[in-house]
Amino acid sequence: MDIRFDIALAHLGQRRRQSMVSIAGVALGVGFFIAIAAMMQGFQSYFVSQIIDVSPHVTMKDEFRTADAQPVERAYGEIVAMELRGLKPETEVRGIRNAKAILETIDAMEGVTAAPALEGQVFLTYGSAEEASSLIGIEPQRERFVTNLVKDLIAGNIESLETRANGIILGVGIADRLGATMSDWLTVTSPAGVVMRMQIVGMFETGVVSLDNGTSYTLLKKAQVLQDRINVIDRIRMRLRDVEQAEPIARHLESQFRYWTESWQEANSNVLGIFVIQNAIMYSTTGAILLVAAFGIYNIISTVVLEKTRDIAILKSLGFTEADIQLIFLLEGALVGAIGMLIGWGVGYGLTELLASIRFEIEGFVRTEGFVLLYSPWHYAIAGSAAFLSATLAAYLPARKAAALEPVDIIRGAA
Repeated sequence: MDIRFDIALAHLGQRRRQSMVSIAGVALGVGFFIAIAAMMQGFQSYFVSQIIDVSPHVTMKDEFRTADAQPVERAYGEIVAMELRGLKPETEVRGIRNAKAILETIDAMEGVTAAPALEGQVFLTYGSAEEASSLIGIEPQRERFVTNLVKDLIAGNIESLETRANGIILGVGIADRLGATMSDWLTVTSPAGVVMRMQIVGMFETGVVSLDNGTSYTLLKKAQVLQDRINVIDRIRMRLRDVEQAEPIARHLESQFRYWTESWQEANSNVLGIFVIQNAIMYSTTGAILLVAAFGIYNIISTVVLEKTRDIAILKSLGFTEADIQLIFLLEGALVGAIGMLIGWGVGYGLTELLASIRFEIEGFVRTEGFVLLYSPWHYAIAGSAAFLSATLAAYLPARKAAALEPVDIIRGAA
């Protein structure tokens, strides 16, 4: 074994208690980072996967992001001396115009599938129970390619919408609150005043609470009758082969057709923004722990340098170079970091397993029965690298100071 490594071990062994405290600080920082990262990023990954699975990746709506300029504005622009009063918006029938041509354009795009839909609010009545729901009219043969409704069905099948008269598929949350089961008949009332008797032909459960508790599906033509909007669609829902292309494709389609086109990232931007804050808190907390541990390492090695000045003089007299002396003290910091890293990996794994064993039911954005954890080697690599580097850097200044000591000055000072 290299004599420099032996000397570094001997120095740490002589200050065993302080060394153990520093190692414990590094290990806790690594362990807590691994556990917190597994918990936070596990939930984030689960949420994103659920959103990607159950919802369209891109949705075109029958709205415009910005209102059309009025004729007087187009003619004169923003003239300060002119003021337009008594402006009344033109009443027009809502819906996506030239929807068939837009669908054909989207179908021609590589890696993109699309389906038309009409969405509207209705009241579902079963006996004395009444619930509001967002009823989405779909074309079953197209819908199976843009959402995972078929996979999420826990009863019935999507084809029943075409084979049964006035069929409806409910989320499990709505069905539970109504007390309704398969094949029961509901009274469905729309804001247009249309009332229709509909039979439950399917139930779905996505795990996304807002969908399970507030969404139902029926045949597109039935939804158009209920909303009194015959041959009208107000949504074109798209699914992509590459989900990361959702934003650029949404921007391209919006610039081409002007209709408000929203990617899954934009639709969930508020939640994704919270995830950024969560990650910042996670890195700040574990970084603070590692910073405290680094100060401990700095303190130990600085103390060793002060105590071992005569030893340093002797080592230099024996032919050790400044680089050798610096390496000895850098090795001390690296040893504390490496040992702390290895112990921290074990602590992190243990904490993660402990979190995985905790069972509880939670219903927020999504429904889970415990912590959703992400086991990733990257968490171990990031935490270990940060611990090792911080420990080594903490030893750098004392090591450089030790290497700069002159044997003659040390001997004179001792005399």
